[in-house]
Amino acid sequence: MNIMDHLPALVIAIPLLTAFLTPLIDRVSRKARNAVVFIALALTFILAILLVQDVFDNGIQIYVMGASSTTQTIPTQAAVPIRIVLEIDGLSAFMVLISVLISLLGLIYSFSDIKERGGRFYTLFLLMLVGMLGMELTGDLFNLFVFLEVTSIAAAALIAYEFRRGSTSEAALKYIIISSIGALFVLFSIGLLYGEYDLLNMAAIAQAMQSTHIDKIALVLLFSAFALKAGAAPMHMWLPDAYGEAPGAISMVLIPTTAASMYALFRVCFTIYNESLHAIIPAVIIIFGLLSIFIGVTMALVQDDIKRLISFAAVAEVGYILLAMGVGLYGFLNSEEYTVTALRGGMFHLFNDVLDIGLLFLVAGGVIYATGERSLNKLGGLAHSMKYTSVLFLVGLAAAAGLPPMNGFASKIIIYESVYKVSPILSIIAILASIMMLAVFIKIFQAVFTGPKLTECREVPKPMLASMIALAALIIFFGLFPDMVIEHLVDPAVNALMNYGAYIQAVMGVGT
Repeated sequence: MNIMDHLPALVIAIPLLTAFLTPLIDRVSRKARNAVVFIALALTFILAILLVQDVFDNGIQIYVMGASSTTQTIPTQAAVPIRIVLEIDGLSAFMVLISVLISLLGLIYSFSDIKERGGRFYTLFLLMLVGMLGMELTGDLFNLFVFLEVTSIAAAALIAYEFRRGSTSEAALKYIIISSIGALFVLFSIGLLYGEYDLLNMAAIAQAMQSTHIDKIALVLLFSAFALKAGAAPMHMWLPDAYGEAPGAISMVLIPTTAASMYALFRVCFTIYNESLHAIIPAVIIIFGLLSIFIGVTMALVQDDIKRLISFAAVAEVGYILLAMGVGLYGFLNSEEYTVTALRGGMFHLFNDVLDIGLLFLVAGGVIYATGERSLNKLGGLAHSMKYTSVLFLVGLAAAAGLPPMNGFASKIIIYESVYKVSPILSIIAILASIMMLAVFIKIFQAVFTGPKLTECREVPKPMLASMIALAALIIFFGLFPDMVIEHLVDPAVNALMNYGAYIQAVMGVGT
């Protein structure tokens, strides 16, 4: 068996199998459990890199579950309705790399952060990763729904994992209710499309799309569900609670779960509906982006809980991605020359957002771990005893605020450039919001790390520092060499997003 032929299945299967083995191994040895989970996730990361490289070099991969060989043609659904088809293009590969990388760093961080009931924690952690990967790799709408549910249930349990405050269970309850509403929207829209076309495969639906009233209703439902799960304002009400109450590592890993929902939103708009998409959708995405930026920044200014403050900053960063993607989608439908620039900025910022806000969440988790406090009014002077954490927070601060030479500056300047070509006012609003974001993060740094020492503490353990340093290194590298990152990672994703015909042909041309 050639392992390269089965990379899509293995990337999902390894963490799934490990998730069920973890509670058993935990009964024998905690160290053995940690070692098995780390090895499994490290192996998944290596396989994900191989998969990404293969897709970028050789084009779209189609993997049919249950086929006797990887070259077997895709059967019609009427003949074999239970087959699952994985379809991996540049966009899917880009998202898989983000999900596995951040999960691996979150896992390393959690080895010191999570002290109780570790077997259950890592089972849920791995299942959340499986859900994300399934959403990003599947080519089937119903399986997208199934993996969305797996992600949501595991994430809800992890948000409530520490269960030390009443607000924690409230945040988890709010998250699972919102997720259930979104999932029902997705399921209803799938029923509408299946009833009309007798198809579930996304490429097949895209090829058969006729832009009927049923199609438009399904689009509204899918759009609403994935925008809700992506944390777009004004449907962001769950995000600050979920991010703010989850353990430090989970707060970071929740970011790629929202990114996976954003991926699904873009897949629906660019691939399934493509040029038949209603012209109002780009305008709605742009409006959601602006609302997210405004609400995120203004609400962050008045927070005194360090993690809730960063959570609202995360809402604003979602806004920048949506703004760029909305402008890109508008250009895509109208054949504008700035389309590639806008999509490039949005996809680059999606990766940067995960790194920048993720680092800030890890620092915040480290502060809570070391001091037991999360209120800015009760913290101060931590730079005296947490020198490394303080420096790492400065890196995340500069990156999230879009200061050169960090990665956030590189992606935001591309967004400003493309948005300016549509409306200079939109670009000015985005720039002003970045300046306000800088003020927000300076507020945190001044309150937590400078001034008189209010709390006795020591530096966080080495595994937690290692994860933060790895993120900081990626942030600096992406900022210093943005052209390299764009050429080798971002552009393949952007090209896949725009070239929906190749995605459809790769699937439907294999045989139906």
